[in-house]
Amino acid sequence: MQIYRATISKEEISVMPQLSCEGKKILVVDNLESAYKECKILMKREILGFDTETRPSFRKGETHKVSLLQLADEQCCWLFRLNKIDFPGALADLITAERPVKIGLSVKDDYRRMAQRAPITPHGFVDLQQEVKKIGIAELGLQKIYAIMFGKRISKTSRLSNWDADILQPKQMEYAAIDAWACLDIYKKLCDELQKNIS
Repeated sequence: MQIYRATISKEEISVMPQLSCEGKKILVVDNLESAYKECKILMKREILGFDTETRPSFRKGETHKVSLLQLADEQCCWLFRLNKIDFPGALADLITAERPVKIGLSVKDDYRRMAQRAPITPHGFVDLQQEVKKIGIAELGLQKIYAIMFGKRISKTSRLSNWDADILQPKQMEYAAIDAWACLDIYKKLCDELQKNIS
């Protein structure tokens, strides 16, 4: 099993090639009919990358509900626009089911945000912050973990954009999708490394 370096600097990451989602599909889900249809498809998957986005708050005491929920398999990322469809039952069923396994980072923060929209108890989640410790990584952020494991930079330029906008811009869609795909990439490589240790 390969043991990775524990930390990495922002300066090192800044010169790495940027990760893109070229060749992959991004599907925006912004109505209930589509949400139920796509959740049926997603329930058949074994593993999904997961993330959420929330409109940033720039004033003290101001908060917003989670705007977007991302779920990704290897080839497609589904962007559920919760600010438009709220939290439909089919999506709640997916989030509370043991399968498929959902792979995220700092998922307790996502649980809290989702609970503001629906009284659900998530199940079937893996938090990468805990898992990467097994291969020596001490970093907690997705960008740094991905850079250590893959040598590529995840752009964060759209992180503080308006996720409640009427129409998501292509850069927002790519940013959101890449975060979910990156979680999936990390988990798969982590499983490979841990399997080597068993073999």
